[in-house]
Amino acid sequence: MHLRTLGQGLEVSAIGLGCMGMSQSYGPNPGSRADMIAVLRGAVERDVTFFDTAEVYGPHVNEELVGEALEPLRDQVVIATKFGWDIQDGRSVGLDSRPEQIRRVADASLRRLRTDVIDLFYQHRVDPDVPIEDVAGAVKELVEAGKVRHFGLSEAGATTIRRAHAVHRVTAVQSEYSLWTRDPEPEVLPTLAELGIGFVPFSPLGKGFLTGTVDPGTSFAPGDIRATIPRFAQDNLPANTALVEHVRHLADTKGATPGQVALAWLLAQQPWIVPIPGTRRLERLEENAGSTQVPLSADDVADLDAAAARIGVQGNRYNDTSMSMVGL
Repeated sequence: MHLRTLGQGLEVSAIGLGCMGMSQSYGPNPGSRADMIAVLRGAVERDVTFFDTAEVYGPHVNEELVGEALEPLRDQVVIATKFGWDIQDGRSVGLDSRPEQIRRVADASLRRLRTDVIDLFYQHRVDPDVPIEDVAGAVKELVEAGKVRHFGLSEAGATTIRRAHAVHRVTAVQSEYSLWTRDPEPEVLPTLAELGIGFVPFSPLGKGFLTGTVDPGTSFAPGDIRATIPRFAQDNLPANTALVEHVRHLADTKGATPGQVALAWLLAQQPWIVPIPGTRRLERLEENAGSTQVPLSADDVADLDAAAARIGVQGNRYNDTSMSMVGL
């Protein structure tokens, strides 16, 4: 596994592991807790060093899972988690990035993760009721106290990123980005390049779409978030599959899978981009890691870009409520 450097010198594996799906959002987990611990530890054995979780995943149980699995391997890994939600009676009821809440979440996350320091602490969504300067200042205090090493933002707009960075240097911004979701390109990515901030694409495989395993005949299990996402709706999905077929054709010429080509395309964008595909299976983890060995030429990248522009995307990447919380 190659290594990459996010902002402020944070070195991680070129492909990380998004852990959310081990606890929620993709229907019933086919494996047990012990199976998920084996996947997390197996990832480290395969040189994946970057793990992404959040207090709201579960809530809380995903951090507990990651903490238990990685405690014996803590000195070999970088753990990112997130704050920013008001969690009541086991569910999120809104946003809360008040400084006192950030401090509470940090202490609780440290306990659940079984560690004395959070490597990368993201604001999960921008809270319009709390100035971003106050958020950055609270995280700066946590860094000075030795509880946090690096500050990150998730789904933030370019102006917010600049304002936060002026108070405390931002190490990474995390947002959805893939061949299927190009939202960060016009403003966010140029801002990160200018400021020396790394970028961490989540859902880099389009929530499984770009692997070629989702088609118009796919039926999503109860609890699968994709059943609520417009671009997976039956009136949109048939048109969207044309992009996957183009990716599949290129993958065949490379002796690779569609998912590997989709990840290789992301890796080719910038050396400071580190995708975090999620999985619950070691074989998928190995496939994703193999994307670092897939050679894409400049012509291949241009061909994929042209296909994505020509085919387009039918439907939003979130429902209306979730879309209203991004890009602030």
